[in-house]
This record gives sequence, C-alpha cells and structure tokens, in this order.
Amino acid sequence: MDGKAAPNGVATIEDRILRITGYYGYYPGYSSQKSASRSSVIQCKPGGNCPSRHRGMTRQLSPLSIPEDSAAPILELQNRSPSGICRHSRVERQSRSGEGIQTHTESSSQEAEGQTRCQSCTSAFLKLIWRFLIILSVSSSWVGTTQFVKITYETFDCPFFMTWFSTNWNIMVFPIYYSGHLATAQEKQSPIRKFRECSRIFGEDGLTLKLFLKRTAPFSILWTLTNYLYLLALKKLTATDVSALFCCNKAFVFLLSWIVLKDRFMGARIVAAIMAITGIVMMAYADGFQGDSIIGVAYAVGSASTSALYKVLFKMFLGSPNFGEAAHFVSTLGFFNLIFISVTPIILYFTKVEYWSPFSAVPWGYLCGVAGLWLAFNILVNVGVVLTYPILISIGTVLSVPGNAAVDLLKHKMIFSVVRLGATIIICIGFLLMLLPEEWDEITLRFINSLKEKKSEDHADDITDSSVHTRSRSRANGTVSIPLA
Repeated sequence: MDGKAAPNGVATIEDRILRITGYYGYYPGYSSQKSASRSSVIQCKPGGNCPSRHRGMTRQLSPLSIPEDSAAPILELQNRSPSGICRHSRVERQSRSGEGIQTHTESSSQEAEGQTRCQSCTSAFLKLIWRFLIILSVSSSWVGTTQFVKITYETFDCPFFMTWFSTNWNIMVFPIYYSGHLATAQEKQSPIRKFRECSRIFGEDGLTLKLFLKRTAPFSILWTLTNYLYLLALKKLTATDVSALFCCNKAFVFLLSWIVLKDRFMGARIVAAIMAITGIVMMAYADGFQGDSIIGVAYAVGSASTSALYKVLFKMFLGSPNFGEAAHFVSTLGFFNLIFISVTPIILYFTKVEYWSPFSAVPWGYLCGVAGLWLAFNILVNVGVVLTYPILISIGTVLSVPGNAAVDLLKHKMIFSVVRLGATIIICIGFLLMLLPEEWDEITLRFINSLKEKKSEDHADDITDSSVHTRSRSRANGTVSIPLA
C-alpha cells in the first residue's frame, strides 16, 4: 500500500517510522530501492551517495514484500565491512582478474606444450637423418673400396702390397679421434694424457712392450689375413659375389660365440647360418665346382671366417671398449703392421711373387683411394657403434651388396645368372635374420596379443553401436526388441 509523498520528501509510512526511530543508515527513499537478491546487497557509507541509488523512484509494497525489506538492514549490518566500502565491485574485480590470470596461464601452458612438441619432432627428425647418413656412408665407403680394388687390378696386380699399404693408414685413426676430441670436448686433455687414458684397453698398466706383442700380434695377423683374402677373392669373382659372401661373417660370429663365448642359443640365427651356408654352396655351384669360381668362393669364405674370429677374440680379450680405446687399438695395429709386417712385401717383391717395374708405374692415386676409403669405413664402423646402434652398421654393410650389383650392372655390363642371384638373396636374408634381437619371440608374441586385444575392443564397440542403432530404429517404428536370455 503506497502512502502519499510528504513535503519533506518522506514518501511512505515506513520511511517516517525509520526517520523517527533514528535507524542507523537511514536515508530518504530507503524503502523505495529495489534489491535483486540478498547476496547482491550493496553497502555504502552512512548518509553517502551510493552508485545504485535512484531518487524519485517509488515501489509498491505488498504484505509479502515487507518482511524482505525489513530483513535487509540486518543483512547489511552482517555483511558490512569495517571500512564501509562497497564489496560488490571488489569481488567482481577479483573474479575478473582471477579469470584473466587463469586464461593467461592456460595459454602460456599451451604455448610451452607446443614448443616442446616442436622440439621433440625436430630432434627425432635430426636423429633419423643422422642414422640414414651413417648407413649411407658405411655402404658407400665399402662399395667404393671394393670397386677401387677392381679398378686397381687392371694396372697393378699386387694384393698383399695393397693390403699392407692400406693397413698402414690405420695409424691416423687415433689422431683423427683426438682432433674430434679437441673440437667437441669442453675439458680438453693433452695428447699424452689422452693416449694413456685410452691405452687402458690393454690393462691397468697401459701399453707395455709385452702387451704390445702379446695382444697386438694375433689381431694384426687376423686383420691382414681378412683383407688379403678379400682382395684375392676380388681377383676371381665379381664385386657383388664377394660382398655377398663376406656377409656370411655374421653367421660365423654367431656360431663361434655360441661355441666359445657360450652365448644364448637362438633358433632363428641357426636358420640364418644354414641359409648362409646354402648361399655359399649355391655360389660355388654357379659355374660348377671347378675353375676360378670355386677358388674365389674359398677366398671369400676364408675372409669372412677370419673376420668372425677377429671379432670373437676381440670381445673375449678386450670386451666392449669406447670409441677412444677402439681408435687407440686400431692405430696400434697400424704401427705393428708398419714395424713387423713391412718385411713381407719386400720378400714378395724380390721373389717376384708381387713384382712391379718401374717404380713410377705404381698407381699411387688408386692405392690412396683404396686406403682412404678403407680408413673411412673403419672409422665409420667404430663411430657408428658408439654414436648410434650396431644394427645400423650391419644394415650399411649388407646394403653394399645391391650397391655393388648396381655398379656391376651399369658400368661393367655384368649379367647375373639365376643361381648367383638366388644365392645372393639367400645370404642377404640370412644376414638380416642375424640382426633379430634375442627377445624377438617375446616381442612378437606381445605385438600379436596387442593386435588381438585391439581387434576385440573394436569388435565390441561395433556391436555396441549396432545395438544402439537397432534400439533407436525400433523405437522409431513403434516396436521394442527384447533380447533372448
């Protein structure tokens, strides 16, 4: 019920009562202000001008709205701050600032996550490129070495001299390693200190004359035999056949490791060894068991065998050295070759087994090309084993077979017989079987089980989707499908 406005500005009877009783916080037109809810009551200073105050507004009061208005002063007194400043705008500002901080935090976290993903993708791509380059470099250096030997044979038929000359270049392996150490290491060491540190491969006392003769002599002989037999095989067979037969050394390493080092027996590797032997027999049978073919196969198999024996003995006596120790050992082999084996090519020269005349007729360019590519191959093998995975080096070695085949086909116009081609493929497949990890059967079973579980989950999801679709269609048609128990 509305009252008439008085001359002094008091609009209602409630305002008169509050004015007479002296209610704290009273101002003219108090009861005429609207309040949307109790939670949004705005506090003002006594007698001050409130922003939400609207003068000249009148409100129609009903009997139900009077208790709410009478309860408003109590809420005001309870929620009133000591300073008398309005809270509503402060809470609103705090909520807005909190929302802004939360939005900024989410955006910054999303940006950081995006940068992390970008960096991980870039790192993975660079690692992939690096591994691909290692494989390509190993394969190219081995193919280049083999083809350079074939070219050198056209004018210079001295395989042992080529072996001796190329092995002498191994002396440069440790200086190349030390140059890399100076370029990349933060704490640089002197050459003598680094040499002594890497000489621990021979024992705690380092390299002594006794250890030099005891440890270096057998490995140097095996190294020379491996390379010499490989070059002899290249005189009798094509580069493709010799490189394929040399891949059998992986099977021989497994057999020797199983017998000597008591390594784990693996059926897949036994199958690979059988395939390698089968390929050897097929390669020997390609031209009949006679003539230069069988001799060339014997040379190549002998080279693979001595290479396997070198690797097994190296693992037995020297373990798994790091790159510096391996570089030190290879350089030591070069020194031993220069000091003790230099007498052999001299004897072959004077006995006219390997004789050349005049001295200027020696193709030093081709010889340096063979030695340089062989040195690059040895460095890449040692670097690749340390910086990447050994399987990449093996893949690079087996890829030399198709590389040599391409060169023989395009340059030398070689025609491969079906038997030789089949033997090469069998040997390469056996070589790849040798690269399987020891837990390959468990990994395969886990992979098959995961595929079965994923297939069953997809089948269950399809059944659920089809049942939901059937129910919705039945409801649309006015029927209900009742599943049988």
